Amino acid sequence: MTLNTQFYKRLALGSYFLLIIWLVVWHFFLTIDKNTSTLFTLLLWIVPIMLPIRGLLTGKPYTYAWTNFIVMYYLLHGLTAVYAVEGEQLYAAVEILLCVGLFTGCSFYARLRGRELGTGIRKLKEELLEEKEAFEAHKNNKR
Repeated sequence: MTLNTQFYKRLALGSYFLLIIWLVVWHFFLTIDKNTSTLFTLLLWIVPIMLPIRGLLTGKPYTYAWTNFIVMYYLLHGLTAVYAVEGEQLYAAVEILLCVGLFTGCSFYARLRGRELGTGIRKLKEELLEEKEAFEAHKNNKR
């Protein structure tokens, strides 16, 4: 793994674990007016972010890539809370920063590590050139 890949992995994992800790602190200790049960809060805020933990710890690029879909849930929550929840703008800003760090780390790690492993997505022009060569070879073989 290159230095850049390691940096983005550390950024992603650091942001990931800090986001989990922040969510627990925010939703269980800092929120004064709780309108939901503890079970509901766990299911809504903690369980989704825990889904990719195994793949993130093992360094699977595919898991890093799809973790971004989960991160968007928390980013949208943070953006909504900054605007709509009176008195929790600072809490939401922390959530947004952690989500941006996690998204950035996951995106770049998945891309760089995928390239290192040779599992990256090929460019369209490479695909088209390969298809053209195969077609022409097949066409020439028929003659």
